[in-house]
Amino acid sequence: MADAGVEIATAADLSEIVRIHRETWRLAYAELLPQDVLDTLDADDAWALAVQSGAVLKATEGEWTVGFVVASKAPDGEVAKADGTLPDDATTTALLSVLVEPRWGRRGHGTRLVAEAARRLDETGATRGIAWVPEADKASRNFYERLGWTGDGTVRTLDAGGRPLREVRVSGPLTVRLGD
Repeated sequence: MADAGVEIATAADLSEIVRIHRETWRLAYAELLPQDVLDTLDADDAWALAVQSGAVLKATEGEWTVGFVVASKAPDGEVAKADGTLPDDATTTALLSVLVEPRWGRRGHGTRLVAEAARRLDETGATRGIAWVPEADKASRNFYERLGWTGDGTVRTLDAGGRPLREVRVSGPLTVRLGD
């Protein structure tokens, strides 16, 4: 494998991050989401804000950007229990979302992204991570399970263009180890 790394995404990376998001979701979620929802994934403004805030890390292999993670403090609404109450560690819980292009998958990029995000989040006092994953997305759920993250019993159903999309919340420690 060519040199692989993780670094903070910059404005120069924005178009590639948007492309990876769009193309990966169109491939992975074609059966779960309506086409008109998949067609609206070019929201450069939202990505520009995330990149500008320093919340996005990119994975590289050689000269290629192959994936990214968005990692930041979890908003109360994302970390709340099913009954709406906040857990004791709500202020130290981070929200992560990892995406690696399928053609670059199974090469350690996702784990490297989460490990670096966890290291940075730990420096800010974060103690636990959460992520929302479509219940039918076995590959993503397996990825998080390999990191030691498990479903915490919280589910939500989103309206995805008139089609319900059920997501499960996974949670785990921010102590991700790279392969021994």
